[in-house]
Amino acid sequence: MRDRSMTIETKGIRKAFGTHAALADVSIELPGGKLNSLLGPSGCGKTTLLRVIAGLEQPDAGAVLFDNEDQTGVHPRRRKVGFVFQHYALFRRLTVFENVAFGLRVKPRAQRPSKDEIRRAVHEMLSLVQLDNQSHKFPHEMSGGQRQRVALARALVIKPRILLLDEPFGALDANVRKDLRRWLRRLHDEIHLTSILVTHDQEEALEVSDKVVVMNEGRIEQTGSPEAIYRSPANPFVYEFLGSVNVFRGRVKEDRLVHYEPVGRVERSLELDTDHQHIYVRPHEFEISARRLFPEDLSGRILRSGFIGHQIRLEIESAGSEDAPTGGNRPGGGRRDDFFEIHVPFEVFDELGLKSGDSVYFRPRSFRTFLGEGI
Repeated sequence: MRDRSMTIETKGIRKAFGTHAALADVSIELPGGKLNSLLGPSGCGKTTLLRVIAGLEQPDAGAVLFDNEDQTGVHPRRRKVGFVFQHYALFRRLTVFENVAFGLRVKPRAQRPSKDEIRRAVHEMLSLVQLDNQSHKFPHEMSGGQRQRVALARALVIKPRILLLDEPFGALDANVRKDLRRWLRRLHDEIHLTSILVTHDQEEALEVSDKVVVMNEGRIEQTGSPEAIYRSPANPFVYEFLGSVNVFRGRVKEDRLVHYEPVGRVERSLELDTDHQHIYVRPHEFEISARRLFPEDLSGRILRSGFIGHQIRLEIESAGSEDAPTGGNRPGGGRRDDFFEIHVPFEVFDELGLKSGDSVYFRPRSFRTFLGEGI
């Protein structure tokens, strides 16, 4: 399949449903031939934006451009967009072959391929998605992952200019999701079709995308490569949305954390002392020891430990002393002011002989700061 590198741009897109502003002045540029992701929590506007790009929703204001050509108001069919939905939307009473052929058979007579051309095109697509030997089956005879690949073949057979995928793996179990998204990445590297994937799964977006657009409450929080988004989040929302994070307050001097205070004391002193910042540390960015090695070490007690595949997850309750922080972990939004989540390698856990109830000391190996934001 030839390279089709159509760029997509939205300019000042606004869309409201009643009093709810689903999109608020959304402007993005998505490069041609790349797999782009719209990432954000439920209700952030990412599916609405995808539907506006497809022409299935009309914006209240703004414009959609494909290769600098204004598509605003253009009928979805004329935009030549392939759309893959979360729940496949396959015709139950049609075979796999007929499901894929459907988009070609309903073309206007003047544009409709011949029967032989349709047959060749369908088998080409089914071969591309590794299902050519399943063409005689009905959807109910296939697994969820296979049905989703049929839906993808149906979207591709019409030779779209752009491929749009709305939570395409959301109905699948975790292992199938992982296999299918890696397969999608390999397929994209072969066809280089400009694509947009809507997902709320951070790992999915970071693994498969060339460019990630992080959305929240109808607005763009940050755009960039997966590595840039993860390593250099623009604000606390992006940092917290991309994974578990411990948040506390402290003072930084020469790129070192030198002092911690409970939240109440920091809140009172922030009016006079702008050195205090919100400190963000990923669970794997801590060093841990059985005794205090540095004056600024935090101390705490292990509440419980758990196996998480390649590491041990420790839940640590802060000792609450004057030199310890009042911090918290936000895996999925919850937070306790005296609680830390720390991930340590097996060998470190075994070497220290740690167990629930033990006192430990820990310090951030690396961290990010946001002055006056978060918490």
